[in-house]
Amino acid sequence: MHKVDPAEHASAPIPMSLIFLGAFLVHAPLLLMKLPLHSYDTNFHIFFASHYAQHWFDPWNTKWYAGFSQTTYPPLPQQWMALISHFTGLDLAYMLVQFVAILLLALGVFRFSRLWVDRRAASYAAAASVLLGSEAFLVYSAGQLSTTVAAPLYLNSLPYFYNWLRGRSWRSLLKGCGLALAAAAAHHATLLFGSLLFAVPVFALAALDLHNSGRGATRGLLFRTGLAAVLVAIGIAAVLLPFWIALIHYQVTQEPIPHPSRANYILSPQWGLNYFVVPYGLLILALPYIFWRGATMTRLRPLLPAFWVAFLLGLGGTTPVARLLLGRAFEVLTMERFTYWATLLALPFVGLLAEELIDRFHTKAAIGLTLAAGLSCAVAVAWANYRPADAGDVKVDSVAAWLNRDGHDRYRYVTLGFGNQIARLAVLTDASSVDGEWNSGRMLPELTEHGAGALTSSKYFGEGGLDALTAILQHADRYGLKWVFVRDPYYEPLLVFAGWRRVDDLESRTIAVWSRDGVPPATPINSPQMPPHWQGLLWGILPIGCSVLAVLLLLIPERRFAERTAPQPSYVDRDLVLGRLT
Repeated sequence: MHKVDPAEHASAPIPMSLIFLGAFLVHAPLLLMKLPLHSYDTNFHIFFASHYAQHWFDPWNTKWYAGFSQTTYPPLPQQWMALISHFTGLDLAYMLVQFVAILLLALGVFRFSRLWVDRRAASYAAAASVLLGSEAFLVYSAGQLSTTVAAPLYLNSLPYFYNWLRGRSWRSLLKGCGLALAAAAAHHATLLFGSLLFAVPVFALAALDLHNSGRGATRGLLFRTGLAAVLVAIGIAAVLLPFWIALIHYQVTQEPIPHPSRANYILSPQWGLNYFVVPYGLLILALPYIFWRGATMTRLRPLLPAFWVAFLLGLGGTTPVARLLLGRAFEVLTMERFTYWATLLALPFVGLLAEELIDRFHTKAAIGLTLAAGLSCAVAVAWANYRPADAGDVKVDSVAAWLNRDGHDRYRYVTLGFGNQIARLAVLTDASSVDGEWNSGRMLPELTEHGAGALTSSKYFGEGGLDALTAILQHADRYGLKWVFVRDPYYEPLLVFAGWRRVDDLESRTIAVWSRDGVPPATPINSPQMPPHWQGLLWGILPIGCSVLAVLLLLIPERRFAERTAPQPSYVDRDLVLGRLT
């Protein structure tokens, strides 16, 4: 009987169906356990989605900051959550959208990697994306749904743009534009700062391939590039028109708010562990190989500078690069998203490394690589539980019930010591607050002048945080602020000094309700930031519409072209590289 050599199986690409099955087995149980609910931003996205579920064409949300516009944040993932929530509820809708993003990432990494390496190495890269430490970190610890939705859409769009730049199909141009518009509608930071990191290497690769094929028509390449850029720019301007209006007319001028991802990871090793070691995992061991292959393989050279820039930006304040390149944006952005993009740009290299190792060490390499990837993912998931981001022991149901009875919701409120559970509370009550978690959407001067984040965590922002809290308490009459829910006794002397008194207790006296006499009921604030009705119509139609359009465009059959084969190093070269690295 003929014995099947395991190496024969290892020499074949991993089917995408098997990769999707792996993603299901790894992430579906974690999502069904609702692990992301304990991350930093998950409840923020659920809060936005809850507003769209009730007020689809009205982006003005009165539950935070006495009123703010949700046009300051691209809405696509939250709008899909809102639609699905009518059948599943908000929590499960979040998990479903996040799971689709994970599947799209695996497909996007495979298609993006095929531009640089052969099909087998690309399949290894896609399989690695399922267990990527940075993906697990963003999903289960950071809760950055929009980032993890936008990046896969961009990755899936770039091969279509590559085909268009090579002078092929108009169908590819339309499909690439559709996916790029959907990605822009999902996240603004990925659009403004991440898209170029992925797009510029693809343009350089298309130019390189045209030159090598003897069809190096520079003028034609520049025309196709310009046409694609103009179409995408016009589409993004239209789809996100209310966002651009808000960004231009009501620029964020608040004092910078500190964030640990901008720290120096050498001087603050605890943040280096959180924002570098955990997201990269054992991918750190592949860094020498990435630089080696990026420098020695002509085809991979355009990809290496993009990875290097994203890698340096992800280091935050460890080097001066991030501050020099980003300028004022350095004080606004959080740097973990650059680490995420760097790991995505590294995956084609990782797939090539896996291919070389398996060719040389066969089953041992396959097992070792699987264990290394699994360990990286497991550490990132466990880290979210070891250092939970939210105040998970805060029970806000009783607070919501208290606000919803006896006319208490006629006044505004603020919480102290609730962490990011304030978003969960806002979902459960109709009462309005002067606090919130979307710093770029707030316009109250008491909040923008002191360089502090959410009032509920004022003490962690030092003097600026306490000054902001004091200012808002002093102006309670102006905003109809009558209730303060206190879970941290640290704030009680400040409340007493400001003339507030304790009137009730909740959750076995672990939450105190404070009030101030003589405060009039809250009234709507006539804010110039309130979007007119026509902007609400555009916001409710165009972002979700462009995602539907992208799906329809993808159904158009693509013309078949002779498949490009990325030139690979010979086995002698591979052994030489591995030997030198060893």
